[in-house]
Amino acid sequence: MSTECSGKNSWPELVGVQGEVAEKIIEKENPAVDAIIVTEGSVVTADYRCDRVRVWVNNHGIVYKVPTIG
Repeated sequence: MSTECSGKNSWPELVGVQGEVAEKIIEKENPAVDAIIVTEGSVVTADYRCDRVRVWVNNHGIVYKVPTIG
C-alpha cells in the first residue's frame, strides 16, 4: 500500500455526517480525489488508488467509517 498520495488523506471528522455532505467536503479539501459513496455491506475491489476515497454510509446515509484514500 502506498503512502505517497498527495493532499489530505483521512477525514475522521466526517463520521456521523450525511454521506453527500461528506462527499462534497472531501472533494473540496482534496481536489485530486473522487469521493464515492458506498452503502454498508457492499462488495468493493481491494485495489489501492490515490485518486479514490470511499465514503461508507449506513442504511440511513450516515458516514460510519473514517473516509480514507484508497
